[in-house]
Amino acid sequence: MSSAHKPTDIKLHQKSRVLEVTFDDGAHFELPCEYLRVYSPSAEVRGHGPGQEVLQVGKENVNITAIEPVGNYAIKLEFDDGHNTGIYSWDTLYTLGQEKDALWAEYLEKLEKAGHKRKA
Repeated sequence: MSSAHKPTDIKLHQKSRVLEVTFDDGAHFELPCEYLRVYSPSAEVRGHGPGQEVLQVGKENVNITAIEPVGNYAIKLEFDDGHNTGIYSWDTLYTLGQEKDALWAEYLEKLEKAGHKRKA
C-alpha cells in the first residue's frame, strides 16, 4: 500500500489523551483519543456500508493504551475500552487531522440528536 503522506513523528500524550502526529510535508495534528476512537476505521464503528455507521457514545475519557505498527502504511490503536480493531492508515490519520474541526462538529451534532450529553 502506498500513502501520499508519511508520518515523521507520532507521540502519545496519555495524560492529556492526545495523539500528536507530524507528517513529512510539515503538517502537524493533535488528535484527541476520543476523536480517534469515535472515528475508528473499524467495521464495528463504520459498519459494512454506507448508513451502517454506529454512533459511539460515552467515549469522553477513553485513552490509547498501545500503538502497533502495521507494515509501513498504518498503525493499530488499542483503546482502554477494549476497542482494538481499527487500522489507521497514514492517509486516514492525515484526513482525520485535516478535517478534525468539521468531523468533531458533526460528531457533537449526532450526539445531541441522539439525546446524549457529553460528560466534561
